[in-house]
Amino acid sequence: MNLPAPGTAGIPAWRVALAGMVSLAVAMGIGRFAFTPLLPMMLADGSVDLATSSWLASANYLGYLVGALLCTFQPMVWRRLGWSGAVRLTVMVRAGLVATTLLTLGMAVHLPVIWPLLRFAAGVASALVFIYVSTWSLSRLAQMQLPEMGALIYTGPGAGIVVSGLAASALVYWQQSAATGWLVFGVLAAALSVLVWPVLRLPASAPAQTATASATVAPDAASNKHHGRTELTLLALAYGLAGLGYIISATFLPVIARQSIPGSPWLDLFWPIFGLGVMVGALVASRIRSQLDMRLRLVLCYLIQGSGILVGLLWPTSAGFAWGSLLLGMPMTAITYFAMQEVRRISPLQPASLMGLLTAVYGLGQIVGPPLASAFLARSVSVQAGFNAALGAAAVALLLGSLMYGVMVRWYPVQKA
Repeated sequence: MNLPAPGTAGIPAWRVALAGMVSLAVAMGIGRFAFTPLLPMMLADGSVDLATSSWLASANYLGYLVGALLCTFQPMVWRRLGWSGAVRLTVMVRAGLVATTLLTLGMAVHLPVIWPLLRFAAGVASALVFIYVSTWSLSRLAQMQLPEMGALIYTGPGAGIVVSGLAASALVYWQQSAATGWLVFGVLAAALSVLVWPVLRLPASAPAQTATASATVAPDAASNKHHGRTELTLLALAYGLAGLGYIISATFLPVIARQSIPGSPWLDLFWPIFGLGVMVGALVASRIRSQLDMRLRLVLCYLIQGSGILVGLLWPTSAGFAWGSLLLGMPMTAITYFAMQEVRRISPLQPASLMGLLTAVYGLGQIVGPPLASAFLARSVSVQAGFNAALGAAAVALLLGSLMYGVMVRWYPVQKA
C-alpha cells in the first residue's frame, strides 16, 4: 500500500529529497560499495586474496537479497506490534542507518572470520534502507505533485561512491591501511545519519495504516489486475540482469584497472568517476519530462551501460577506463528509478511488495557476478583475460535485458485511462 511519508508534514520537498539522497549515500555508497575502493588496500595488506574478496562481495549481495525478501513478504510482526505504515518506514530506515554505521566500523577490526557475516548484515541493511527510503520519498514527493524530484534521491549512491572513492585515494596516498579506511567510512556514515535524523523523525501519533494511493496513483493504472504473471516475471528478470550486468565492474573496477594499466596515475580515480556518472545519470533522469514509456528508457540505459563495459574492454587505456567508468555509472541508479516508477505504474496499491521482489531478483544477479568472475579467473591464462571474459558476459546480460524490455513494450503496451 502506498504509505504517507512519516513525520514530514510541513517539511519542504527539497529536504525530503535530500534526506532520501543522504540515506542512500550511507546505505549504498558506503554500506555496499565502500568495499570496492578499499579492496586494493585489503589486497595490499594481505588480509584477503581475489578469491576471498569474491566471496566477501557475494556475502554482501546475498544479504541484499535477504533484505529485499524481508520487504517482499511483509513479516507478520508489524501487524502484531500494531505499528502504522508511517512508523514502520521511519523505524526501518533509522535502524538500517545505525546498522550500516556499526557494521562498517566492525570491518576495521582484524577478525577475518567474521567479515563475511558483517558484509552479509550490511547487505540486509542496505536493502531495507533502499526499499523503505524509496517508498517514503517517492510517495511523499508524489503527494507534493513533484514526482520528478524522486530521481534526485538516487544521486545518493553516486555521491557516496564519489566521497568514498576520493577518501580511499587520499588514504592510499598517505599509505594508510584498509582498517583505517573502514574506520573513516564508519565515522562518515555516522555523521551523515545524524544529518538526516531530524527529517526521519517519528510521527506525533501512530494512527491506523493510511491508504493514500489515490494521491499517487498514475492515471493509467488504477489497479494491476490487467498485469499478468508473465509480464511481472519478464520485468523482474530483465531488472535482475541489470544486477549481473554492472556488478563485476562495480566490485572489481580498481583491481581490473591495475591489471590493465599498472602505474597509471588515474588508477584511484576511476571509481569516483563511476560515482560521478551515477550522480549525472540520476540528475538527467530527474529532468526528463517526456511521456516516453519507462521500459524504452530502460532499454537505452542498458545499452549505455553495456557500452561502458565494452569501452573498457576495447580501449584499455586511462582514457578508455575513464569514459567506460562514466558510461557504466550514468545509468545505474537511473535504471533503478525508471524500474521503480514502472512498478508504481503497474502496482500502485502495493508498490513496496513488488519493489522488494524486483530488488530480490536484482540481488540474485549481483550474487552471481563475483563467483562468475572468480570462475573465469580460475580458468584463464591470466588475471586480465579472466576479467575480460567476465566483463564480456556482463555486457551480454545487459543486451539480453534490453531485448526483454523491448518485447514487453510490444506485448504489453501502456493502457491509458
